[in-house]
Amino acid sequence: MKAAYIEATGTPDAIQIGELPTPEPKAGEVRVRVSSASVNPIDTYIRAGIAKMELPFPFILGADFGGTVEALGAGATAFKVGDRVWGSNQGMLGRQGTFAEYACVNEAYSYPIPAGVSDEAVSAVALVGITAHLGLVLRARLQKGETVFVNGGTGGVGAMVVQIAKALGAKVIATVGTPAKGELAVSLGADHVINYKTENVAEAVKAATGGRGVDVWYETTPPTDFDATVDLMAANGRIVVMAGRAARPVLPNGPFYVKGLSLLGFAMFNAPLAVQREAAMDINRWLAEGSLKPVIGEVFPLAETAAAHRLQEANTLGKAGTLTGKIVLKIPG
Repeated sequence: MKAAYIEATGTPDAIQIGELPTPEPKAGEVRVRVSSASVNPIDTYIRAGIAKMELPFPFILGADFGGTVEALGAGATAFKVGDRVWGSNQGMLGRQGTFAEYACVNEAYSYPIPAGVSDEAVSAVALVGITAHLGLVLRARLQKGETVFVNGGTGGVGAMVVQIAKALGAKVIATVGTPAKGELAVSLGADHVINYKTENVAEAVKAATGGRGVDVWYETTPPTDFDATVDLMAANGRIVVMAGRAARPVLPNGPFYVKGLSLLGFAMFNAPLAVQREAAMDINRWLAEGSLKPVIGEVFPLAETAAAHRLQEANTLGKAGTLTGKIVLKIPG
């Protein structure tokens, strides 16, 4: 099968496109003929060796997938051959990835694709959608009527936070960097959009909340200093962090505990299977209803996986601002 893989960690130039043996599903696995995958920052961290994990070389990159079940391993009963499925959490923790024509996936990490939803759509919302759901539901326990602030309302996770928070009945404030991204954030459901390049974010948040502050602050970027964040939180608010492995932010201890705030961190790939499945089923329902839509910024063929990684890194690490939404790989492409 054709695959994008590495023989050692390194720059995007380490990515090879070539033939590898088609995998056979083990007990409890399904073999999926992958038609679409998407690129996430974690994929680039694993490839670069920033996220330290044991990798079975040659190692196939990629966490997300959309495709069709082609074969069943012993004891796999959740799907039948021909079923369309999607999932995430591959390409890490010893599991081979999805940037290949075929991927063998534990059926517990596989979810049915709703009728009328494309493989590209589910692969684009997989990791980021589950991540947004875990932060809002599992960690922050968002309630209807509360106010959510999200940094980067049109990014991979941010666009999901906006839409899922709205689906849960919250009011959403989002930051953007351009007027065009502001229009997109509004179309996704944001109630208030703040251009952080031209507006004072603190003043705009206070105005949008009537000075009360926000209930859930969803931080999608590596935090450096929580002074401004804590000042903009409502009493008993929750701050969610899920980015910035090397970040060492300053925390104003006094205001933090006087307000009764909580700082909540998580990594999507550590979440229990049952919790991830609960998120996936909500995502399926919203996709079917049309209340959750993928934001796809660029589409690459599998042969250009290295270029896709360069674009992701330029925006995740380099803050280039040249990507809105997700990068999708067409497979085989």
